[in-house]
Amino acid sequence: MNKKLIAIDLDGTTLNEQTTIDPLTIHVIQQLRKQGHIVSIVTGRPYRTSYQHYDTLGLDTPIVNFNGAWCHFPNHADWAYAYHKYLSTDLMHDLFQLKDKKEIQLISAEVGHHVYTSSPYVPYEDFFPDGSEAAEPYTKDLQAQPTAVNAFTPSKHLQHKIEKQIIKDYGDKVEIRTWGGKAPCVEIVAAGVQKAMGVEKIADYYNIPQKDIIALGDEDNDYEMIQFAGHGVAMKNAIPSIKKIANDITDYTNDEQGLARYLAKYFGIELK
Repeated sequence: MNKKLIAIDLDGTTLNEQTTIDPLTIHVIQQLRKQGHIVSIVTGRPYRTSYQHYDTLGLDTPIVNFNGAWCHFPNHADWAYAYHKYLSTDLMHDLFQLKDKKEIQLISAEVGHHVYTSSPYVPYEDFFPDGSEAAEPYTKDLQAQPTAVNAFTPSKHLQHKIEKQIIKDYGDKVEIRTWGGKAPCVEIVAAGVQKAMGVEKIADYYNIPQKDIIALGDEDNDYEMIQFAGHGVAMKNAIPSIKKIANDITDYTNDEQGLARYLAKYFGIELK
C-alpha cells in the first residue's frame, strides 16, 4: 500500500464525548505510524488546546489549527511549508461588539499563545488546559492581529443566527466555520482560509499525491478537507452535508471509537 496522509479532525472525530482519546485510538494511530503512514491533526482548535492530544498520540508531524489559518510543525520553527493567516485589529474590535448580543456567551480572540475573552465563561472543559488564569480580559486598547475570533452560543440554532449576521456584515473579509459541542462555536478567520489549505501543504511536504490523502471529520469546518481528500470519510455522527460529500461513513460514532475502528479495518490493523 502507498504511503498515506491521514488527516484527522479532533472534536467529534478523534475525541470522544469526554474530549479525551481512548486507548484503542492511540493504539491504531501508533500502528499506522509504524506502517509508515503520516498522521496529522487538522482542527479548528488553537494549538494551546490541541497540543496535549498531539502529545497523547505521540505525533511528530505538522499540525493545522484554527481551521486552516495556521499550519506549522511543532518544534520546527523554520519549517519551510508553514504559514499563518491573520485577521485585522480593526475587524477584531468590530467583532467583539457581538458580546452584547443575548445569543452570545463568550467572544474570544486568539493571539499567538494568548487568548483574550469578553467574560469568565468557559465554553468547554479544556478551553483553558493550563488553567483559567491563561485568559486575559479583552479591552478596546488591545493592539494585535488575531488568528481567529470565536463566538460561543448556547445552541446550534443561535449559532446559525450569529453566523448569518457576520456574513451579512463582513462576508467578503472573513471565512466562517462552525463546530458543535456543549457550546457551539462560530469561528471567524481570514478570507480564503479552510482546512484543505493546510492538508495540501502537508501532503506537498511529504510528497504524497492527493489520491493518497485520507481525511476524517464530522462538522461544517471539515467540508473542504473531506472534499479535497482522495478518500474523505464522514463520522457516523457527522452532519448530513458532510455525509453527502464523503466517500465513506464510519460504522461507529466518535464515542464508539469510530475513527479507530474504521482505520483499523481499512489498514488491516488487529484490534486489541
